[in-house]
Amino acid sequence: MKDKLLGLSVFILLALPLTAQEAEEYNMEIGAWGGGCFYMGDANVTTPFKSMAETAGILARYNINPRMVVKGGLGYGHITGTTVGQQNQYPNGGMAVFNRRIFDFSAHFEYNFFAYGTQGYKDSHRFTPYLLAGAGVTFAPKPVDNVFALHLPVGIGVKYKLAHRINVGAEWTFRFTSTDKLDVSDPQGLQLKDPYKIPSALMKNKDTYSFVVAFVSYDIFAKACDCND
Repeated sequence: MKDKLLGLSVFILLALPLTAQEAEEYNMEIGAWGGGCFYMGDANVTTPFKSMAETAGILARYNINPRMVVKGGLGYGHITGTTVGQQNQYPNGGMAVFNRRIFDFSAHFEYNFFAYGTQGYKDSHRFTPYLLAGAGVTFAPKPVDNVFALHLPVGIGVKYKLAHRINVGAEWTFRFTSTDKLDVSDPQGLQLKDPYKIPSALMKNKDTYSFVVAFVSYDIFAKACDCND
């Protein structure tokens, strides 16, 4: 009997550090994402998910509290499109095909619908949908001109805490850019920058691209305080 009690006591003592570690909450996440990218503009006015191509990137999140998050991301995308088969009639019956790489840096504010987490907070949830909005910069290198543009990302997502420090999720965002030159990759033929020679203004008649991705992230930097909110 004494041996059994001793064995149980040793087991409890060994389990205590693990329990304390599992109860920790973390300030940040780092991770990666990948999925599909599509473009909307003069060569694709109305059809989401048309000509999907690859995208990938890295992310870092700072968890202000269980509902509010600031995220930064750096990504790569590939957009493509064509005016062939469109009903729109362009000057002189011109047609255009483009193929372009884009590099994306953006900062987002995310709002979780539910308090997100596993330990330390009242009514914590492993799963939550969220909304996001922010600001960013897009760079599209030559073949014609290097294009630098500002963009405004907006989107929705869901995330799930797969394990205590591992998060998985999916996200759909639109990047509304300040340029109409993302779909210009051939110096010959029809140019899709103001093809009707009507200058665009502000964010009107500008190019847009979208990321549809899945992500995984890992929690880092345990919080120093004992959180009981």
